[in-house]
Amino acid sequence: MASSRKSLSSNPSSGRAEDPQHARASAVPSSQPSALAHRINKFLSTHTRPGQRLLIAFSGGLDSRVLLQLLAQCSQQHGVLLEAMHVHHGLSPNADRWAAFCAAECQGLGIAFHCQRICVDTSSGLGIEAGARLARYAALLSYDADYVLLAHHQDDQAETLLLQLLRGAGAKGLAAMAIHDPSRRLLRPLIDVSRDEIEAYAKHAGLQWVDDESNLDTRYDRNFLRHMVFPVLAQRYPAVRSTLARSAAHLAEAACLLDELAALDADGMVVDGKVNVDRLGMLSSQRARNLLRWWLDAHGLPMPGLPRLQEMLQQLLHAGGQAAIKIRVYETTYLRRYRGWASLSAEPPVPEPAGLCWQGGDRLLLPANGQLMARHVMGDGLAISRWQGCKLDIRYRSGGERFRLDARRPSRTLKQLFQEADIAPWLRERLPLIYIEDELVLVPGVGVAAGWRAQPGEQGLMLDWQPLRPGRDEPFGH
Repeated sequence: MASSRKSLSSNPSSGRAEDPQHARASAVPSSQPSALAHRINKFLSTHTRPGQRLLIAFSGGLDSRVLLQLLAQCSQQHGVLLEAMHVHHGLSPNADRWAAFCAAECQGLGIAFHCQRICVDTSSGLGIEAGARLARYAALLSYDADYVLLAHHQDDQAETLLLQLLRGAGAKGLAAMAIHDPSRRLLRPLIDVSRDEIEAYAKHAGLQWVDDESNLDTRYDRNFLRHMVFPVLAQRYPAVRSTLARSAAHLAEAACLLDELAALDADGMVVDGKVNVDRLGMLSSQRARNLLRWWLDAHGLPMPGLPRLQEMLQQLLHAGGQAAIKIRVYETTYLRRYRGWASLSAEPPVPEPAGLCWQGGDRLLLPANGQLMARHVMGDGLAISRWQGCKLDIRYRSGGERFRLDARRPSRTLKQLFQEADIAPWLRERLPLIYIEDELVLVPGVGVAAGWRAQPGEQGLMLDWQPLRPGRDEPFGH
């Protein structure tokens, strides 16, 4: 879709749907099993297991309406639980009517329906198209389902490949959309099906759907290609859409081979999510960049362009040994280097933890700073018998803190203890400190203050800090 604005209309063969809530789909006669139904049955046999929960992204448009019908026909024999979600962007005065139409269609097919209202950030700089796409995927993937099923088809694949070519994408971008994306729990059952086949099925089945009037707006890149470029290409090359989709499949194979090469290079080089810089420097520049792409993708980060990637590699390998490297990768995620290892760090501004304290339980979420996890241990941690009834306050460094780990030795600065504990400099200001009244009693990753530590045979509480995971899901493809 070009944007999230849609107008309600019927399919070309059945006239205007005056009341979408009363629109119903007639099933394809059972005596005429369609080729599409056969494909969906084969797809479900290959990619799903009985008992799994499948969520259909149901906009109400032609493609998702056909996918809904096909899955309703085929899902029962495969033992999967089928549900549908309509993402209500709220950007059009018709949005409520489309949601009502989708609800009615699902009710008629006996499919559980969910309507998720979202707010598209129009000031993010992404534009309405990308902003709506990002919010839509976030809503779909937040639902507890084994897979989210999308109605992208062969024509979408061809358009995506051409868009990526025009943007100068690499092999992974040119691979366009995968039929199965396990990392994001996405399935695309119609990716090898042309739009003409989908529309023919819809007409035969007597389906109704909603059309998006903005799909005619050629200010959007995808619409420009669809309405202005592909018709011209098709005059000279009638099979242009299927040919480009086939090229995307070939490029997907090439991208898989590059990932396999990166995984081989990463063996022993990438440890606990960090990259050994010395070993990275032993690779050719092409393989080093390929490994960095693979590593960034593993963290769900968008791919930087070649100049940016080369800059990252240059700084990692050639900046002075003590140089503080901080390269912004995406939003608040940064590339860092410390003691010969490259790592990714999520560093959003941390608010003051005023009034934040441990209330018990298994974990405590820290605003913009990960979480504290509790462990009950014997002979270590904060002696429970000594602090019960006291409040465990959470604070951050303000400067000059000292900490005594051993009652037989003087207190030491946190800076010294952090260095000995091999805690990276950029994490030290974010590390939560645990106080009882005004006494520092526990520093995650360092230890428990003398006088508060549980003795052998005594039960204790240990609090471990899990920083924010670096990276986030990039705006997804079409």
